[in-house]
Amino acid sequence: MANRSVFFNNFENSQEQLLIEDLTIEAIKIHGIEVYYLPKTYGDYDYLYGEDDLATFREFHECEMYINTVDGFGGEQDFLGKFGLEVRDQLTMSVARFSFTNNVGQAANLPRPREGDLLYFPLTGGIFQINFVEHEPVFYQMGALQFYELRCEKFEYSGERFDTGVVNIDQLEDKKSLDIAFASQWILEDESEPIHTELGERLVFEGFAELDIDAATASENTFLETNADGFIDFSDADPFSEGGTY
Repeated sequence: MANRSVFFNNFENSQEQLLIEDLTIEAIKIHGIEVYYLPKTYGDYDYLYGEDDLATFREFHECEMYINTVDGFGGEQDFLGKFGLEVRDQLTMSVARFSFTNNVGQAANLPRPREGDLLYFPLTGGIFQINFVEHEPVFYQMGALQFYELRCEKFEYSGERFDTGVVNIDQLEDKKSLDIAFASQWILEDESEPIHTELGERLVFEGFAELDIDAATASENTFLETNADGFIDFSDADPFSEGGTY
């Protein structure tokens, strides 16, 4: 039976583990950037669809992190989809376990970075959502784990509340939220009844003109229908024809 050498302690030497941890923290402090960690507060989580329409971000915690993708954003980046321009920038970040616990974990009562939380970058003004947390990016150096690897994607706003106290973060809700638009619509409609001025005139949007049009005489439905019938030939034996002949 082969026995491990008693002269080398590669996985249980606490001093070597602390040394690598200190070097990791120092390297991230030197080459990393300051990031705001935004923990999510769940309001009404839907376990069927995996989403929460009442999620709120009320606090932020500063923590230094290292950008692994130093050559630029990953993922699909910017492309034109069927709903318009979409931004799918992705980032991979590294944060020391000790730094996260001291700067974020103790204050937010989080044992580790959590999927769904957000990262705000003051450098670019971008907000990214944590999609996955890899807790073993480097497999047990000297028998210990020193940092987390966060795989993030550009955050897409979907009705969340932002009350962090940071203007650059909270203004995202003001720009994207539909609540303000809905509130204005209710004020103008006033329970579906038109609003009038003090002079009794009907209040309409600027640039809108009310015209008295007789729908019976002004419509051209009959004329359009008559001319449209001449463009379709139902006499051909076409299986895709509406004439029913094959």
